[in-house]
Amino acid sequence: MSQTPQLGAAKGNEINRILELQRKREDEVKKLEETKKKIQEQNRVDVTGFNTKFGTSKGDVIQDELGKVTVGLVTLEQLKKHKEELAKKEQILEHLQRKEEIENEKLKREADRKNRKSKLTKSTLSFGDEAEELEEEDVEPVAKKKVVKNPTVDTSFLPDKDRELREIEERRKLTQEWHEEQERKKAEVIEVTYSYWDGSGHRRALKCTKGMTVGQFLEMARKNLQDEFRELRGTSCDNLIYVKEDLIIPHDMTFHVLIETKARGKSGPLFHFDVHEDVRTVNDARIEKDESHAGKVVERHWYERNKHIFPASRWEPFDPEKKWEKYTIHGD
Repeated sequence: MSQTPQLGAAKGNEINRILELQRKREDEVKKLEETKKKIQEQNRVDVTGFNTKFGTSKGDVIQDELGKVTVGLVTLEQLKKHKEELAKKEQILEHLQRKEEIENEKLKREADRKNRKSKLTKSTLSFGDEAEELEEEDVEPVAKKKVVKNPTVDTSFLPDKDRELREIEERRKLTQEWHEEQERKKAEVIEVTYSYWDGSGHRRALKCTKGMTVGQFLEMARKNLQDEFRELRGTSCDNLIYVKEDLIIPHDMTFHVLIETKARGKSGPLFHFDVHEDVRTVNDARIEKDESHAGKVVERHWYERNKHIFPASRWEPFDPEKKWEKYTIHGD
């Protein structure tokens, strides 16, 4: 019970202090307005007659003022000088008017802010007793729940810079390993059995790497055959064609590509270069065997003269997009 008078006295002191602060703020506002008026008086410029002519246009005001200061004869220089002075006075007046409008707006905002603050203070005082009563009660603080991550949730879809860098490095390594493996395969040596065809077959065999192109292989074959076949001495590999399984293989194609893609021809596989006499089983021609025909090295001029005669009539350019479902030996 002895604490009640002390609480009442504390409240009274607090109210007096707030009222005293409010009176001081009002005095400061009055002083600010008086200072503003003094500044306006000090900056006042003699613009006689301007404030009484707001109903007229700017040009009319200047003409009236010029009429007052140019009584009698004046020179052109004097007239220009008077016009410049009047223009300066008008600019100063407009500047002061804008400045006054800005100051009034600032004062209005300051007054609104103080009014809101005063209302808030009164509202706080009215609920002071209830707040003190609540403080006296023993209220157990509510413990904040600690947020923890669920380790079972899949977060692989979320962006992760470290994971992305690891994936990029892994892709780079796999790409490098693939290229190294391809280069190793291209360097492997194979034996290619071929037949120089001039109407009859002359079988030979050459060893070359899988990465060699058909054009390079034809040049090797030409050098190997030119001692026996004089017509090949004055020609080049561009005048030779390589026919494998009734398909004319382009010069820029490599044996490696034919092997890796397991390319198929009209009469046998293009990815085997060893030769067996029997190409397929007798009962089922759809079953692909490991056997293949010897590729033919043919002079282009001979092909142009005899392409209407078998077997040249079956030959056609190699198309990697065209798929041969089954092999045929005679006819289309």
